[in-house]
Amino acid sequence: MRNKFDAQLGLLNDMLIEMGALIEKAIALAIDALEKQNTALARQAVAFDAEIDQKEKDIEALCLKLLLQQQPIAKDLRLVSAALKMITDMERIGDQAADISEITLYLAGTPYINKLEHIPQMAEATAKMVTDSIDAFVKKDLALANAVIESDDIVDELFIRVRRDLIQLTRADGENGEQAMDLQMIAKYFERIGDHAVNIAGWVVFSITGKHNKS
Repeated sequence: MRNKFDAQLGLLNDMLIEMGALIEKAIALAIDALEKQNTALARQAVAFDAEIDQKEKDIEALCLKLLLQQQPIAKDLRLVSAALKMITDMERIGDQAADISEITLYLAGTPYINKLEHIPQMAEATAKMVTDSIDAFVKKDLALANAVIESDDIVDELFIRVRRDLIQLTRADGENGEQAMDLQMIAKYFERIGDHAVNIAGWVVFSITGKHNKS
C-alpha cells in the first residue's frame, strides 16, 4: 500500500512539474510578445490557458484520490494539501499571463509611449519566482521557498517605478493616458504573478514545516 502511495506522490510531483512548465512557457511567451509586440506569440500565450486549466483539474483529481483512498499520515497530508492550494495559484498565474497577452493584442500596431524598461525587469523577476517556488516544492527546499517570499519586495519596488514613470508620461502628454493605463495594468498583472509565487512558496513552507508563512 505504501509503495503505491509513494508512486502516486511521484506522479503528483511530475504533474506539478508539467503544470509549472506550462505556466513558465505562458509567461515567457507573454513577455516576448509584449516586448516585440508580436501578436502570434501573444495568441500562443492565451492558448496555453486552457491547457493549464485542464492540468489543474487533473492534479486536483489525483490529490482528492490520494486523500480519500490512501489515508495519508500527517506529513503526506500536508504535502497533498499544499499541492491543492498551489495549483489554484498556478492556474491564476496562467490566467494573468493570458490577460497580459490580451492587452498586448489590443496594443498591437501602436508604438509604445516609452521604451519598456521596468516592466521587463518585473517580468524576469516574477518568472524566476514562479520557477523557484515550484522547484522548492519538488526538491523540498525550505531555503529556496523563503528566498522566493523575500524576493517579492523587489517586484513591488519595480511596480512603484513603473507607475511613477507612467504618471510622469501622462502628465507630460495627456494623449498618453490610455496606453499608460494599459501598461500599468500589465505591470499589475506581473505584480500579482509575484504574489501568487509567494503564496506557492508559503505552501511549500507549510508542507515541510507544518507552519504556513503568511507574510
